[in-house]
Amino acid sequence: MSNPLLVAKTIDAAQSPLALLPRMANRHGLIAGATGTGKTVTLQVLAEQFSKAGVPVFMADIKGDLTGISQVGGSNSRVADRAALLKMGELAYQACPVTLWDVFGEQGHPLRATISEMGPLLLARVLNLNETQEGVLALIFKVADDNNLLLLDLKDLRALLQYAGENASSFTTSYGNISPASIGAIQRSLLALEQQGGDKFFGEPALKLDDLLQTDNGRGVVNILAADKLLSSPRLYATFLLWLLSELFENLPEVGDRDKPKLVFFFDEAHLLFNEAPSTLLEKIEQVVRLVRSKGVGVYFITQNPLDIPDTVLGQLGNRVQHALRAYTPRDQKAVKTAAQTFRTNPNLNTETAITELGVGEALISFLDDDGKPTIVERAFVCPPCSQIGPITPEQRQALLQNSLVAGVYDTVVDRESAHEKLQGKLVASAKIEIAPEGSGGGFTDMLKKIILPDATPAKGGRTREGVGEAMAKSVVRAVGSSLGRQIVRGVLGSIFGRKR
Repeated sequence: MSNPLLVAKTIDAAQSPLALLPRMANRHGLIAGATGTGKTVTLQVLAEQFSKAGVPVFMADIKGDLTGISQVGGSNSRVADRAALLKMGELAYQACPVTLWDVFGEQGHPLRATISEMGPLLLARVLNLNETQEGVLALIFKVADDNNLLLLDLKDLRALLQYAGENASSFTTSYGNISPASIGAIQRSLLALEQQGGDKFFGEPALKLDDLLQTDNGRGVVNILAADKLLSSPRLYATFLLWLLSELFENLPEVGDRDKPKLVFFFDEAHLLFNEAPSTLLEKIEQVVRLVRSKGVGVYFITQNPLDIPDTVLGQLGNRVQHALRAYTPRDQKAVKTAAQTFRTNPNLNTETAITELGVGEALISFLDDDGKPTIVERAFVCPPCSQIGPITPEQRQALLQNSLVAGVYDTVVDRESAHEKLQGKLVASAKIEIAPEGSGGGFTDMLKKIILPDATPAKGGRTREGVGEAMAKSVVRAVGSSLGRQIVRGVLGSIFGRKR
């Protein structure tokens, strides 16, 4: 059984410790509060505690100041003052093992996914497509799957979109109408995404989830995503984190309730995830949050206003740290009231009033007890971190990258054969196939009216080498005998050689 994770102490004379039980940490949580009230330090303290317990952490560094968790603390007088106030004695200053990531590959190891892994639903969200355009994008993914065309990076998707647009009539019967206007809109959105740097995110080598689940000498590795630049593209930021969470949900095995989570995932600026999200996406988010805990993953949303989180998701966040809210506007006043009502009542505390009176580093806290029930809300001071508060130097960052557990694994881009290369004709440039007119009869064999093969070319040593077209033709002949083979041939030939000659 893992020891409780000390997060805060009450501000009354008793100074009772408020600790998060590791076995309840996968019941998710919320860290909320206005700007400047202490959310970042609370996040750092929680990450430290999880790391000490041997739990890996993933979090986005929005302002660039979370990297200090990789360095030993002790140089901040406010940390010492807080420790003295809470009668914590001499703090055992120490650093956490850290892996730095960056979608753009500038401040950390490159973090990539393939187009296929992202899928049409999330990619449509990134591209801000309407319902019709999203349907066309889903159709394009189906075409790629049916024809064994790998969609790894943006040029693969652009190539397939271009081909589908030029040969739309070939796909109408099997897949549905492909509107040139929709193809053009998607292409324009891809161009805008590329200009924002999205092309650096899509490709290989793609992230291996196991690299986020590492420990170092018994301590969980804290994975920090540099997100200051990424946040300039809010949709890409939110969709990327949702993709990562979905990948964890889909690929990790069921583990049920554990003594501690396999991973804790902090989702900062969580309101970006839900802004203007279509209902289908909201349903997916709710499903992932509800079920991912059984995979041993705890999700903690960080946002300014609890109203930013839909009720269906907010109701699943059992561990709460609420920093101060300012009641300047009617919406702010509603947020204060909502936040107060979500806590279990403490007869000795006016929760609604307290939320507006909290100072920096103070919070209203309620964690789940051993039976999974919320404890009564307490007003408390968050404990000071044992690592450095604030960003690291460029030299320290470089040292972390060089000594990382994944140093050299993701640094070089791999561009293997995929949809772009196939559609450019690198595999079939030497083959020329004519397809019989529709309705001419004769079954499948008659569909291949004429196969023109290039002359065999001599290989080294005087032997004759098959042309690519000849090898492909032989493969076609071998495939004809089976139903599956016929489907493959129809798919490949229908998409690459769909034009009648």
